[in-house]
Amino acid sequence: MHINYNIILVMNIETFNTPQIIRLFGERFKSYRLRLRMSQADVADRAGLSISTIHNFENGTAYNLTFGSLFRLLKAIGYTDGVDGLLPELPESPYMYKKDRKVQRIRKNKYGE
Repeated sequence: MHINYNIILVMNIETFNTPQIIRLFGERFKSYRLRLRMSQADVADRAGLSISTIHNFENGTAYNLTFGSLFRLLKAIGYTDGVDGLLPELPESPYMYKKDRKVQRIRKNKYGE
């Protein structure tokens, strides 16, 4: 099955499986790299990763890429500002406060005590 990844932006990302999402991110990364006129070797040097890692990521076959490696890749192309969008900080919840004092949550240990 061939997927046109150029139209994914208008579709719901939740409808894709993990390998398809990895391939999408790899293709987007490659587009950024090429627009910056950077070679895979340039990115590998800046990120401290191998050229084969960059190649596998861009081709959607880097299924075991760590978040640390992904962050290093994004940093190598100057895209660290977008990382905050992955998991933005939440505002404090009003349920965490009781009469102007913050309620401390008490967690039970693994034995239920």
